[in-house]
Amino acid sequence: MAMSSGTESGSPMSEINVTPLVDVMLVLLIIFMITAPLMSHRITVKLPNANPRIEDNQQRPPPLDVAIKEDGSIYYGDSTTAATEAELIQQFKIIGNSPPPQPEVQIRAAQNTEFGIVRKVLADAKDSSVVHIDFVTTGKE
Repeated sequence: MAMSSGTESGSPMSEINVTPLVDVMLVLLIIFMITAPLMSHRITVKLPNANPRIEDNQQRPPPLDVAIKEDGSIYYGDSTTAATEAELIQQFKIIGNSPPPQPEVQIRAAQNTEFGIVRKVLADAKDSSVVHIDFVTTGKE
């Protein structure tokens, strides 16, 4: 707090020192005067198309349905017999090597299936270059 000088009785001054405030305001004014013209320039950026659309004449192939039972047995398509891991990998490689648009792989796992089995199926699909993987669930009964 500033003190009075000389003639008064030593009571505090009631005036505000505005010099630091003016200094800060002048610095801000200069900064805004320099940066304001820079904000009016436009920069055009070409963004890549992340999700290419399927043309009207292209049809998406039917999905491959992969069912995983609680005991770890895996069924794909409409087969009624359990598939081996080699057969499943072969199906994934066929899908991975197919031209775009690739068919989707729809995974249906039983509620009490160990996650390690589902993780192995996902890893096999990824290693075979499968792009579209969906999880299919059923509503509560």
